[in-house]
Amino acid sequence: MFQQFRKLLLPFSLLYGIVIFFRNKFYDWGIFKSQAFDIPIISVGNLEVGGSGKTPMVEYLIRLLKTDFKLATLSRGYGRITKGFRWVKANDDATLTGDEPLQISRKFPEISVAVCENRVNGINEIVKEHQLILMDDAYQHRAVKPGLSILLFDYHQLKNNRFLLPAGNYREHFSGRKRADILLVTKCPLLLNESEQNELEHIVSPYAHQQLFFSGINYAEDLESVFTDQQLSVQTIKNNHTVLLLTGIAKPEPLLNEVKKRTQNIIHHSYPDHHNYSQKNILKLVTTFNAIKSNNKIIITTEKDAVRLKTDSFAELLIGMPVYQWPIQISFINGNEQEFNTLIKKYAQSN
Repeated sequence: MFQQFRKLLLPFSLLYGIVIFFRNKFYDWGIFKSQAFDIPIISVGNLEVGGSGKTPMVEYLIRLLKTDFKLATLSRGYGRITKGFRWVKANDDATLTGDEPLQISRKFPEISVAVCENRVNGINEIVKEHQLILMDDAYQHRAVKPGLSILLFDYHQLKNNRFLLPAGNYREHFSGRKRADILLVTKCPLLLNESEQNELEHIVSPYAHQQLFFSGINYAEDLESVFTDQQLSVQTIKNNHTVLLLTGIAKPEPLLNEVKKRTQNIIHHSYPDHHNYSQKNILKLVTTFNAIKSNNKIIITTEKDAVRLKTDSFAELLIGMPVYQWPIQISFINGNEQEFNTLIKKYAQSN
């Protein structure tokens, strides 16, 4: 029913597509100005709305570059109630900064994290004391001309239709991929065979100046308690366990499938991406958990969701409960990690 409804929106997608087409052309023709900066700027983005793995990619780049450069990340801070430029602090509330910037700030206290809906203004603040900037979710923000652009494609979505918003999920035409320097298909099966790689390469159709990589999700072997320093081995979760899964992300299916590898007893509380949890949501979670009769039960959520749970009011409701986040990292396929790393470092060092 929902898909049928979206098809009714195709005329609006046509109008949206015309606007986006001319907007991009105006930037290409120089009618709209795109500002370049002397500092190295790496942009991470996608063509679709949400869920392609941008934050894990940014975290990967942080790990790769943080020892050699004084770096900062910059994003809009989706879902925050504040406006303008803001440095993100580890003790901030997600409503002030957005969940993903706060997640990065807490995981990497040695770097700077900033949010600003106007990326040009944000960069002008950051360049004063930093050597490199990672821009998250900025592929369509063409007022800034990044030095290196990484474009992500979700493996699970590549073979679907490419309708523009609002009938589909694409923010701009598929041809917009031409602006990228590096193309990365994310969330692939870790044992992706050569035949399917060739098929995906044909679908993506890289231009001559682009290099294509494939990556998958690597789930950590230990769950991390959201409210304590405790860790729990994933191997301890057996089929006699009941998992209460809490997600407020765009595409929870990979996590759900990973939990299913360990137990089929799953109760899933699923909310929209970047959902700001209410006390009612948490009370529902607590009630559901307490109603589970098994003694072997656990609450699992994502790192992004955990950021939104870490408030005093929620902690009081969840105190004493086994609430764990499951960290993830990206893992390159075909052993091409070193080739990717070399491209990134070569750009950063040469600029």
